[in-house]
Amino acid sequence: MSKATGNDSSGAAREKHPGERDQDILDRRALQSRMSQIRHKILVLSGKGGVGKSTVAVNLAVALAMAGKRVGLLDVDIHGPSVPKLLHIEGMPISGSENALHPVEVACSPGMINVMSIGFLLRDRDDAVIWRGPRKYGVIKQFLKDVEWGNLDFLVVDSPPGTGDEPLAVAQLLENADGAIVVTTPQEIAVQDVRRCVVFCRQLNLPVIGVVENMSGYTCPKCGEHVSIFGDGGGRAMAEEMGLPYLAGIPIEPEIVASGDGGTPMVQAHPHSKTATAFGRIVRALLREELVETENKAGISDNGHAMRIAVPVTGGVMSSHFGHCERFVLFDVGEDGKTVGSKREVVPPPHEPGTFPRWLHEQGATVIIAGGMGSRAQSLFGQNDIRVVVGATGGNPDSIVQSFLEGRLETGANICDH
Repeated sequence: MSKATGNDSSGAAREKHPGERDQDILDRRALQSRMSQIRHKILVLSGKGGVGKSTVAVNLAVALAMAGKRVGLLDVDIHGPSVPKLLHIEGMPISGSENALHPVEVACSPGMINVMSIGFLLRDRDDAVIWRGPRKYGVIKQFLKDVEWGNLDFLVVDSPPGTGDEPLAVAQLLENADGAIVVTTPQEIAVQDVRRCVVFCRQLNLPVIGVVENMSGYTCPKCGEHVSIFGDGGGRAMAEEMGLPYLAGIPIEPEIVASGDGGTPMVQAHPHSKTATAFGRIVRALLREELVETENKAGISDNGHAMRIAVPVTGGVMSSHFGHCERFVLFDVGEDGKTVGSKREVVPPPHEPGTFPRWLHEQGATVIIAGGMGSRAQSLFGQNDIRVVVGATGGNPDSIVQSFLEGRLETGANICDH
């Protein structure tokens, strides 16, 4: 997964493309400016409908937010917007100014995602959108250019099935997208269509981040028997055949239907389910790539300072509740960005809301790794230029930090929201 820098306005923004009007140049500059605030852009694609692509996109976005990331979710399925229903935000009014639209904020403890969908603009949820290609392109460009997404770590784009106008428009407008996650089900008819989707990505020079096989079997909760309802392993076999990473197989679980209809994504409603575990693997894969390519270069943190990692400790192991830890262990990262140069233990002041972020900033910390942390605390750490990594597992702080530096740290659900 490549990092989208987005700030190269020296030539690209001034260059006039053949046949481009002055208004087109202004729109392109505005789009580049907006997208430069988003570090990673990921398209969720499928070759055919009915494979659960929107469910994957919504749960992926929420899982990333639960991992402490700032996330946006854009639904560009013009003819079948499912995201509002899946998040229980149908009929939400859109606000904004003359030149900007405000996304709908959806809480997904401990994080939040910013959402925009064509579904918000329909007068009635049963309205049919009968648009030709140019109008589709125009509204997708408006969603990318005019929505005040803010500073995001990830923008997840839920595209309609197939290789038509909407995915083509997004791929062309997001010139520096990180890539696409393609969703299939195990049966051959779906896999065939996904192959065409992969070829579509390659023809557009859009990297394929990996393959997700949805509806990947059913395990009876009473007897434990596993049944491959839609076939077995088609997505994995296709990924191996085409040289793509296989990210995860998401099983069929009865709760996922109730979660979707009820507007609470599975990863949030049932964080210990097999579905949530599968999305955890996908998120860890994305965060490992992010870590390798955008973090820990020459021991330098996001704010340009030498990296110093703080781990809350109680009884010699990482504390589940950072606000009530006995002490913090501070690790100074070496110039290679992969080894610990030195470490020391410090006793924090009495805990009060907002105390630790400010105090750790004074201690020179640039990263904090924790098992869990509330959204308010995460925001305060961000304001103090300290990157937050939540959902870390394991006990020994030395092992946790070394795994983090090597890109092997496994993170799951945020286990605390105090």
